[in-house]
Amino acid sequence: MATSLARGVVFIHSAPKALCPHLEWAVGRSIRRAVNFSWQDQPALAGARRAEFAWSGLAGDGAAIASAIRGWEHLRFEVTENPTPESLGGRWMHTPELGIHHAQIDAAGSIVVSEERVRDAMRHADPGEMRRELDVALGTAWDDELEVFRTAGDHAPHRISWLSRVG
Repeated sequence: MATSLARGVVFIHSAPKALCPHLEWAVGRSIRRAVNFSWQDQPALAGARRAEFAWSGLAGDGAAIASAIRGWEHLRFEVTENPTPESLGGRWMHTPELGIHHAQIDAAGSIVVSEERVRDAMRHADPGEMRRELDVALGTAWDDELEVFRTAGDHAPHRISWLSRVG
């Protein structure tokens, strides 16, 4: 059986300048080719750099990228992998304070929460506890922490947008 081709985006929201070449090496190794990011200053954190890199490779490479770069301190990132006809998509978010969060995504990039996870959250009689469980499933704390770094790059000169063929 042939392996599906996949694509996605690596968003380095903030990284110390000294870490930048190591991140390029780790991502390149994960997708089996050399890569060069277009680094910019991160306005939300003095001395930090940010980059966005559209990647293409094999289904599962998103997980390999996230695993390769998740261990460094002071690093905030997101990795997305679009779904393919044979595989689910994924989104990995990482912050120094929270660690890593993984969620499956649909063709529109929305997080998909499984039936079992929803049923588990509904088992809580306390509505506040149910909300907390769903917030964990959705990665709300990660989204909240990364949002300031995402919006700080909204005026970046090379903003990447992916439109995927659906259907």
